[in-house]
Amino acid sequence: MSTLGPMHDPRQLGSSFMELVRSVDPQLLPGAATVSSAALSPQATTIVAVCHDGGVVMAGDRRATRGNEIAQRDIEKVFPADDHTLVGIAGAAGFAMDLARLFAVELSHYEKIEGAPLSFDGKANRLGVLVRANLSLAMQGLVVVPLFAGWDGRSQRGRIVEYDATGGHYEEKGFAAIGSGASFARGSLKKLFRLDFDENRAALACIQALFDAADEDSATGGPDIARGLYPVVLSAGRQGVRRWSGEQVAELSSRLIEARMLRPDGPEAPLP
Repeated sequence: MSTLGPMHDPRQLGSSFMELVRSVDPQLLPGAATVSSAALSPQATTIVAVCHDGGVVMAGDRRATRGNEIAQRDIEKVFPADDHTLVGIAGAAGFAMDLARLFAVELSHYEKIEGAPLSFDGKANRLGVLVRANLSLAMQGLVVVPLFAGWDGRSQRGRIVEYDATGGHYEEKGFAAIGSGASFARGSLKKLFRLDFDENRAALACIQALFDAADEDSATGGPDIARGLYPVVLSAGRQGVRRWSGEQVAELSSRLIEARMLRPDGPEAPLP
């Protein structure tokens, strides 16, 4: 005896399996899936950060995607949060950039009202609150995930903090990566990272990691020599935040590409 009821009884639908599926669950039919909210918004990827003996370097590729299309080739995803910290964004690009701007305004407002800046941990906690406020949109597919890094004046060192979509945050040691190419970039940094990095070597490691991510992840853009588009690179240290010039990043990228002509998979990591 059928349990589908008279309207879903296969004997009344004839021999067409398609008609049976259409009557029971039409969403299973090809072409019936609805467009997700995430597909309507450009997605920003990939961000990496590396600590060195004088602070931290953060870099982001320039590509934003919408589904399988390149939505923008020159998007910027790394921003100063204040005089000593940086924030990088991944996820729904529009919401992520608004979050980065709002975070910078909040830090500036706090400092003007209190007469002193928040501590590094206070800034990290506040960014987590802003991410958590986006949770309802994240549940609809519009996820925003930042990477926070900078110079901690109390401990006198560079620090990096990762976040999840619920606002939970976790300090990373040495390096971190977020975005669609994060697993590939993180694997590259595991091979390249050294405790004795200076700022230049940390920046080169970031660019190497983004290159490796672009080599494996279609949503991550590599250096675009024809258009003169290279990763955005910012540093934060005792002296404050500094943006690397286009010429400096182009020089590092050129050195990387020349080396990759001889070894396409990147530099060899010496075994202990």
